[in-house]
Amino acid sequence: MININKETLKLLTFIVLALIFLALNSILCKAALVNNYIDAYTFTFLRLFSASITLIAIYLYKNKRFSISLKSNWITSFMLFLYAICFSFSFLSIDAGLGTLLLFGVVQIIMALSAIFLKEKVNLQKILGIAVALGGLIFLLYPKHDFEISYFHAFLMALAGTSWAVYTIMGKKSIDALSNTMDNFIKATLFITLTYFLFLNEDMFFTTNGIFLAFISGSITSAIGYVIWYEVLPKMQILTAGVIQLFVPVISIFFSVVLLGELFTLDLFLSTIIISLGIVITLFSRKTKKEKLY
Repeated sequence: MININKETLKLLTFIVLALIFLALNSILCKAALVNNYIDAYTFTFLRLFSASITLIAIYLYKNKRFSISLKSNWITSFMLFLYAICFSFSFLSIDAGLGTLLLFGVVQIIMALSAIFLKEKVNLQKILGIAVALGGLIFLLYPKHDFEISYFHAFLMALAGTSWAVYTIMGKKSIDALSNTMDNFIKATLFITLTYFLFLNEDMFFTTNGIFLAFISGSITSAIGYVIWYEVLPKMQILTAGVIQLFVPVISIFFSVVLLGELFTLDLFLSTIIISLGIVITLFSRKTKKEKLY
């Protein structure tokens, strides 16, 4: 019998909320782009900018003062920027469910390798679980006659996944989730502002709906979601954090079918089942039960 105390319940609740917010980011971005409400660059800029404003407001309310470091968090902030811009542009040609599956599949690979490099305890059952989960991703992406994917946009999503993995790994050192996340978003907004000239030839446009979706993605699912994520990261192993994020594509696929009307193909169904099985094998290995999952 598993005893769950209040602290554990709070942690699990935060993890679930963070995963839902991460999944909704894909849905909001895809909804804005597929309906031509806004272009990818403007969506990303407004997402990062609105998240920064929201986090500054929350920080000022809590601390009655404003503080930002000019010496630290630049790499983390750049990773956040790189993730956000690649994330948006990849969705110009990839469905929300598929894109999220690819994103967090890459995240899992990077974080699993990092866990091994940093000599975290990895038993055989965890390795098997990771292999099964990644097998589900390979099955989905393997070229088939009835399945098409833009490999350029898939590359952008893989780059977004790599950036997010680094952002997550560095977040394990966070001692103040709100302050660190605010700092990261402010500097990420600076990065995207500085790269504006790279997108001058892009057809920039926006509508009221596009602005609304970008601000929801920034102010709520990104700002609040990432603070929650940085709050729980120090309490988890790198490997566990990576595997848990593979639940995000499952949530995203459900939302994409229900809210965006995307097709739920047999390939998506089978890969989702395989990935979910891999997650279960990894998280509920014998050694994990004896120790703590988090």
